[in-house]
Amino acid sequence: MKIGVISDLHIDNNCNEQVSISDFSRIVADEIGEQQVDLLLVAGDVSNNHEMTHQFIAKVKQLSNREILFVPGNHDYWLKGQEEKDTNKVLEYFKAQEESIIEKPFIINDNWAIVGHSAWYDYTFADKRFSIEELSEGSFNGRVWQDKLNTDWKLDDRTLSKKFAAAIQADLNKVKDKNIILMTHMVTYKNFGVKMPHPVFDYFNAFIGTSDCNQLLQDYQIKYNIMGHVHHRQREEENGITHICACLGNRNEWQTTDTVTEIKNTMQIIVI
Repeated sequence: MKIGVISDLHIDNNCNEQVSISDFSRIVADEIGEQQVDLLLVAGDVSNNHEMTHQFIAKVKQLSNREILFVPGNHDYWLKGQEEKDTNKVLEYFKAQEESIIEKPFIINDNWAIVGHSAWYDYTFADKRFSIEELSEGSFNGRVWQDKLNTDWKLDDRTLSKKFAAAIQADLNKVKDKNIILMTHMVTYKNFGVKMPHPVFDYFNAFIGTSDCNQLLQDYQIKYNIMGHVHHRQREEENGITHICACLGNRNEWQTTDTVTEIKNTMQIIVI
């Protein structure tokens, strides 16, 4: 079985006069067919709007006639410009979608299962010179982490990270007899954080990943650990786990100007 992996498509940011949002769904569906992928995993940050994200996932599924599984990223939760921001309602919206695997592991066969969740950041990836109070502000050198403006979970970030890690563990327990593919949006493998020292990300690495899943990676039969968010394209094996980050990222971060080429170069393949 061939499983494709991709994340951080940011279709609303990356569309332009030549490539529409509709074109994005066709290009991704065509790549699924080109690589003969049986199942596509999307690790979040499709767009800045939950309805647009769901419509895109559903369209790719329709065009490709393949199974598409998804976890939302932080951007997918945004309620930009809205006075009332109850992000928990957006989470419930996504959980109701059949393509979302939050709190419902996907059983591939007798030997394999997929567990997925957005996860959240717990500040442990930041340089230790910053206090928890400083990191909680989400602002450094005039820059503001946009989740602080566009989401409201009614919890602080570190508590939310632990809550989501507990939900992941509950799902892992449901399929602990199988080999597991774990998919989160937040980075759960510290090697994939932005390398420090860095003039900006010594601080903003706080919002890239979490250490709350470290023990879970050790305790369960996780063979592949998929993540997004950081806009890297990396694959690394350590202690029997293959860590994958397959982010398309923003157009200004691409190596070429061609959307088809970039999606082809971004998508990674797992064969089980």
